[in-house]
Amino acid sequence: MAYLGNFLSAMASTVFFVFLIAALGYLVGSVTVRGISFGSAGVLLVALAFGLIASYVPYVTVGGRHIVLYLSAPAELADGTTLGATGGLFSLISSIGTSRFVTAGGRIAGPECLRRLSRKSLCYILMGVVIIAIGTAVSVAVLRLSRDPNLDASLVVGLMAGALTSTPGFSAAMEVAPDAMKVTAGYGIGYLFGVLGVVLFVQFIPKLLKVDMTRERESFVAANAIQVSFTDRPLRRLDPYSFFPFSLTVVLGFLIGAIEIPGVNFSFGASGGVLIAGLIIGPVGRIGAVGGRVPGETLKCFRERGLCLFLIGAGVPGGVNFIANVRLSYFIYGAVITLVPMIAGYFMGKYVFHMSLFNNLGSISGGMTSTPALGALIVTSGTEDVTSAYAATYPFALFCVVLAARIIVLVL
Repeated sequence: MAYLGNFLSAMASTVFFVFLIAALGYLVGSVTVRGISFGSAGVLLVALAFGLIASYVPYVTVGGRHIVLYLSAPAELADGTTLGATGGLFSLISSIGTSRFVTAGGRIAGPECLRRLSRKSLCYILMGVVIIAIGTAVSVAVLRLSRDPNLDASLVVGLMAGALTSTPGFSAAMEVAPDAMKVTAGYGIGYLFGVLGVVLFVQFIPKLLKVDMTRERESFVAANAIQVSFTDRPLRRLDPYSFFPFSLTVVLGFLIGAIEIPGVNFSFGASGGVLIAGLIIGPVGRIGAVGGRVPGETLKCFRERGLCLFLIGAGVPGGVNFIANVRLSYFIYGAVITLVPMIAGYFMGKYVFHMSLFNNLGSISGGMTSTPALGALIVTSGTEDVTSAYAATYPFALFCVVLAARIIVLVL
């Protein structure tokens, strides 16, 4: 019985469930059907399923021990036992994951992105602006044409933020919406297809076009190659894995994200801030006498683990709130808000800006502000360089979606 008690104590830890979801998620993501797989998004599917279960069974009692799956607020049981809330822990997990993933991606893409912005910045700016503008127009059309009395501006702006996978847009809507619960419900409904739709899109398009991925990758890497020179002078390393410069990048990113533009109540938020910091510091080889580089393998590890934590932290609460508010029509509206901007963005990138396939898909991922899609695209393309197109588009799309969310609520 002592062994059983120790086993149950381990299961009672939220950390146990985080790694259980991760393990099962990667198993699901590894399943390939006709060359298409969920990849890291399999973690999101399992996290959503865990949240759905927890919405019906928030805790279980085994052998006299209470194992909490998910509680948004403390719960007092009949025997006088008080169970602590775990919702805040998943929020923290999501924030840590986002900062790790986006910072690593920014540092990897930094040198290439700065060069790219100086040459073709207008293409990426317009891609971000147009994708969000189309998503906003579709959202307004849904609001105007739907006869559902429950579908108001609060719910629609939540659907839009979820369909475009924009947490900053969701936060901006929450600040001004008359019904915050509807914003949250819409976000959870739209987010499911918003994440999976973009992830599958960046994998499906190359398959649909029957692209020779090896030749496309070689051509893309050659066209985007850039040499970054670092000093040969011996520099001091404060830790063996260069976690110091990485942590410093995150700190700077949070400070950048906290800066608010007067008049429009806009800020890049934590994710946008760490991305900008990563892009700025990525090309820096030193910080005084201290080495500023982070090994590529370390950055890849941070990126993958960060994406996993982000999907778990966002997916579990989304699953908890999903069933209570979902309607088939809302799911369809969210899917349309996701698909129309992506398809329009693809044709604009290909025929108007004449982008290569990888640049086009990277820019679409940035325009949709989809962190998981970037992870899927890196795996699909087989090159880190796609991050630069994502990073060049993302800030402009982010700015537009935050403004659009506020406009829909305040004007409509």
